[in-house]
Amino acid sequence: MDYFIAILPLLLGWGLDMIAGDPACLPHPVVGFGKLISICEHRLNRGNHRLAKGAITALLLIGSVFVIALVALNLLGQYIWIKVVVESVLIYYCLAGTTLIDEVRMVFLAVDKSTEEGRRQVGRIVGRDTANLSLQEIRTAALETLAENLSDGVIAPLFWYALLGVPGMLAYKMVNTLDSMVGYKNERYHDFGCVAARIDDIANYIPARITAFLMAVASGRLGVLSFVRKYGRCHASPNSGYPEAALAGILDCRFGGSHDYFGESVYKPYIGTTARSVNTGDMKIAVRINRVAEILMVVLVCGVRILSL
Repeated sequence: MDYFIAILPLLLGWGLDMIAGDPACLPHPVVGFGKLISICEHRLNRGNHRLAKGAITALLLIGSVFVIALVALNLLGQYIWIKVVVESVLIYYCLAGTTLIDEVRMVFLAVDKSTEEGRRQVGRIVGRDTANLSLQEIRTAALETLAENLSDGVIAPLFWYALLGVPGMLAYKMVNTLDSMVGYKNERYHDFGCVAARIDDIANYIPARITAFLMAVASGRLGVLSFVRKYGRCHASPNSGYPEAALAGILDCRFGGSHDYFGESVYKPYIGTTARSVNTGDMKIAVRINRVAEILMVVLVCGVRILSL
């Protein structure tokens, strides 16, 4: 019975994400995280000592989320089934596999209709400027995001859940939200978001590499790992290049190149050498790889939870 209770919240939360995706009609903790970050940023990202203020903000927000979740769940310890339900819902909120897969599918459907529709759709899931993207760049951007999100939105939350339970998973989501909001190297966020970005790099270091490994296993082509070792470091991020390299190796395509961010052109070294056009068939392969890698990670985490009893 103890073994079953140990893995039940994960299975329920993951199952909910597989079936429903993000609950657009319900309050979402990450939206709350974003509002807190925005309030802190607008009040503190001014004047002197922005680096220190940004560091304190990041550490306090991450630590507060962890402690509040830990205390709340400990208080529910005597109400086992209520705790199972609460943990299941929180795990569901922390996973973002299904929604992004749906978004990527919609990008490929939109771009088949017109370039403008494709640009609008891909703009929902990427940070780069999309106004001048070509058809090929739209599809490539969607696949790059799909690979990166497998790490950030699925494997990393599950990794931190395996290590620190639901409080660790929620703290990771705060880390990831901080990075997505203030972890930029532009004039506004360079100092204030510096520490948040470094914390995100640390939090994703192992999960990104686990993601690439699981993608190789899911494809049945472990030889892809040599490709990952060669090209995984070809990215401004110390982590994003690894899942992207795994997908580029599996699809035998090329990611990277020049992209515009906030009106500035940023060159990303190429990941791979085969400059071919990607298509809907490639998207279907990428989605399948994501799903199998996700299942493998859930099985591994279940094993960790059982062995930790």
